Amino acid sequence: MTFSAGVKTELCKLPVGKRCCAVAEVYGAFLYGNTFTPREMRIVTENRVFGVRLGALLHRAFGLTFDVQPESEATGKQAYAVTDLVKLGDIADAVGYDGSAHFAHQINFGLFEEPCCPAAFVRGAFLAGGSVTDPERGYHLELVTSHMSVSRGMVSILRDMQLDPKDTMRRGHWAVYFKQSGAIEDFLTIIGAPGAALAHMTAKVERDMRNTIQRRVNCDAANVDKSVEAAALQLEAIRRIEQRDGLESLPEKLHQTALLRIVNPELSLQELAQLADPPVTKSCMSHRVRKLMELGGEL
Repeated sequence: MTFSAGVKTELCKLPVGKRCCAVAEVYGAFLYGNTFTPREMRIVTENRVFGVRLGALLHRAFGLTFDVQPESEATGKQAYAVTDLVKLGDIADAVGYDGSAHFAHQINFGLFEEPCCPAAFVRGAFLAGGSVTDPERGYHLELVTSHMSVSRGMVSILRDMQLDPKDTMRRGHWAVYFKQSGAIEDFLTIIGAPGAALAHMTAKVERDMRNTIQRRVNCDAANVDKSVEAAALQLEAIRRIEQRDGLESLPEKLHQTALLRIVNPELSLQELAQLADPPVTKSCMSHRVRKLMELGGEL
């Protein structure tokens, strides 16, 4: 099951509560569904659990049943539709539309008289026309409809919920979306999926931790490469000194440093400084090595 399907399954487990919220939720589903006209209201989904919830919402909101619904053993995409003109007229009247005319596809904000209703409306819209990316792969949640006015109305509703969505048009459809993980978690919590919000937050933390560890590993690897390259140059300078005059010609401290580097080619300057007798600071060891490099370069 995808992360998006898991979110919708969690939402469908919510009880069908007050009638006003049932009206708002099924209204959101129809507006973000496949067809919403005076002659047919149709939603197509592969989520059987959502289909069951749709039937319960339709009955709670309007006392009606679907005229078209899949057989119990049906799989794949399934259609749920109201086609009876009397039923369609009742639904249109209930949501403030003129059932005898072409629907003006825009949100009737007058339906949201109770504080609970906007969240129910958004939940229905997400169930029918929403999706959310698995947080392991990225942060993106969107609601897509073919009606521009509906999408703009959704932006207003979400802003009233203290959310800050973006909107765009894509291939003839309008999308309201979020790309910030915190906003997605707030959205999921508001519409009734706190479990999914927590899973999203946990996945985000784990992903950020993996990225941090990977950056540190890359940084450490780069530092090791630099240390190896520097040690190779130091050994080359020491080899030149040895071929020219011998290491015994060096002052005692430089002689000791050259021998330490020959015996310990993989160690950092800090580690070489600890092996000196007596131990010295990294700055002191760096000065000695730099002097060897100068002598080796001159030779």
